[in-house]
Amino acid sequence: MNPVFLNELGMACALGADLDTVAASLFAADAPGGLIESDLASPGRFLAIGRVPGELPSLAGLDVALRGRNNALLELALAPIRPAVEALVARHGASRVAVVLGTSTSGVGESEAAHRAYLADGRWPDSFHYTQQEMGMPARFVASRLGLTGPAHVISTACSSSAKALASAARLVHAGLADAVVAGGADSLCEFTVAGFSALGSVSAARCQPFSRNRCGINIGEGAALFVVSRDEGPVRLSGWGESSDAHHMSAPEPEGQGPERAIRAALERAGLQPGDIDYVNLHGTATPQNDAMEARMMARVFGAGTPCSSTKALTGHTLGAAGAVEAAIAWITLARNPGRHLPPHWWDGLVDPDLPPLHLVAPGTRALQAPRRVLSQSFAFGGSNAALVLEAA
Repeated sequence: MNPVFLNELGMACALGADLDTVAASLFAADAPGGLIESDLASPGRFLAIGRVPGELPSLAGLDVALRGRNNALLELALAPIRPAVEALVARHGASRVAVVLGTSTSGVGESEAAHRAYLADGRWPDSFHYTQQEMGMPARFVASRLGLTGPAHVISTACSSSAKALASAARLVHAGLADAVVAGGADSLCEFTVAGFSALGSVSAARCQPFSRNRCGINIGEGAALFVVSRDEGPVRLSGWGESSDAHHMSAPEPEGQGPERAIRAALERAGLQPGDIDYVNLHGTATPQNDAMEARMMARVFGAGTPCSSTKALTGHTLGAAGAVEAAIAWITLARNPGRHLPPHWWDGLVDPDLPPLHLVAPGTRALQAPRRVLSQSFAFGGSNAALVLEAA
């Protein structure tokens, strides 16, 4: 099977509104960045959240249906990859470039604002169209902005969405249904998601503490990450992916992590690798009691205590449907934009949970003895939807 490469990357998250800023903030050793305290998505209740800094691109000139914060995040991530996509369209044709994205919010934030206006004024605001909140809107937006006419769809499986989008993109290329795919995901902050996770008792007011004995929940974040996936050789190869569904419970993980383990072992097998070949693992690491316990037990079985690993959600927040793409982007940066050989740090209080198997959590400022060559990123979602990606330096 011919290899598939991740040739270009555009991204924005709480660590920065562009790739260079994110890379510099990610490896900073002095203090964790990213999260802010705000009641923006939880009126009257200040929480640590991951909000993309600065002003987002204006979409005022577009059709109402294409406007919204989620699409503005995608517009931000599109800018650096647009020239590469245009070159691919000129080479292969617009019908041979596909779009596969993941999301869980789409335009829910715009729907919230519109419903408030309707309750106040008795009419829907002119700035709202119901298609803004459709799950398929992100793919429609990207295809429209790039003039693409190939396959375009969205995967919405909660927190595994955009990791699965990258796997789907690779399959489209391997099947000959596309010569290139714009793949990744986006999710934007809104009250709906914060309220939903709060109702589950899963939100931490302060910066989250993955794998700490004091862990008590997640920080909601937002972000977008877009890759150009093709057979053209690039800096990073998507050498393996695996997916599984354990369907154990609507919101709680299967305690031993059997479903995640199947996804990880499938990704390693497709890449032709063993667990010991992996230089670093980006953990799902939500800082919820059950998820971290499951993930620690599973990591101990698959990788043991020696493989460096970290959860980067204390820096970005949990970007939900965008998390798989944002964390694959962090893996990409670790391989391709990392002359200092840094590993993504695990920011926490350092208080080990004695009930969890030990993990080799990466301390801030850690440099690998050799440049990382192979990394694995894992994403686990409600309902037992699991995905794992293996990225290799090309």
